Amino acid sequence: MSIEKEEAPSAIAEALGERLKQARLNADMTQIDVADHAGVSRKAVLNAEKGKAQLEVFIAILSALNLTHQLENFLPAQEISPIQLSKLKGRKRQRASGQRSSDEQEAPEW
Repeated sequence: MSIEKEEAPSAIAEALGERLKQARLNADMTQIDVADHAGVSRKAVLNAEKGKAQLEVFIAILSALNLTHQLENFLPAQEISPIQLSKLKGRKRQRASGQRSSDEQEAPEW
């Protein structure tokens, strides 16, 4: 099952939960085994497999399944683009300015 860009966040969370469940089954571990290794409750594992887990619980379960190396694929480190770096003159960006619509950029007619 692939995750599509247009899917609702809840559908993506469910797909990740299914993948987590399949990883647990591939490791031949019960929900209780994973819960013990992750330091969470069995219910937390069950909820994660349904796509309803807090991020810390999700990471703890990945750690129990020896899958934390997959997080690099999940969200790779983001590099600063050379253009942004030159605009910032070597400083690190702290805030996003947001997207401005063309209406906001025009001067108001008084």
